[in-house]
Amino acid sequence: MIDYIKGLISVKNPTFVVVETSGGVGYRLNITLHTYSLIEKLEQVQLLAYTHIKEDAHTLYGFAEESERLMFTLLISVSGVGPATAQVMLSTMKADEARQAILSENEIAFSKVKGIGPKTAKRIILDLKDKVVRESGELTVNLAPKDNRIREEALSALVSLGFLRINVQKTLNKILQEQPQITQVEELIRVALKQLS
Repeated sequence: MIDYIKGLISVKNPTFVVVETSGGVGYRLNITLHTYSLIEKLEQVQLLAYTHIKEDAHTLYGFAEESERLMFTLLISVSGVGPATAQVMLSTMKADEARQAILSENEIAFSKVKGIGPKTAKRIILDLKDKVVRESGELTVNLAPKDNRIREEALSALVSLGFLRINVQKTLNKILQEQPQITQVEELIRVALKQLS
């Protein structure tokens, strides 16, 4: 499975990019408007990838942030929501907005998305609410963009070490609120490891 693709952007538009890797291979990745806004001015990128495999096609989707890729995989696990619909959904709303809509059971937010009717909106909420609560623990904290970036990187690292995501999120949120002077991912992980152990 391809986890990420890193290279020069040879083609870029709001729905897809072509990233040329060092081996001279160009990968076409479908993207959301949110990802496009984050990479619009870049010439070189590293995009997280999701490979969707069907009998007649292998399609790559690219994401600038792990939270968006996670929400994408959750959305396509819902019956009636395919990758193209999830891409449109995450172009209409950010991953955090989709998460909040699920947690607050806001069917109208999903019904506004092209291709999502009331039944599918209800199914998304019904199927994903428990999963989103387990993933996020309803731990929405407004952090500065810098804090969000190092928090995401630290979260990913600590979860890969085997710690429970919800415990890690609570710990990281607490540390970043109590110790705003922390600006390095390594330092945040060290402090979190002491509290999690």
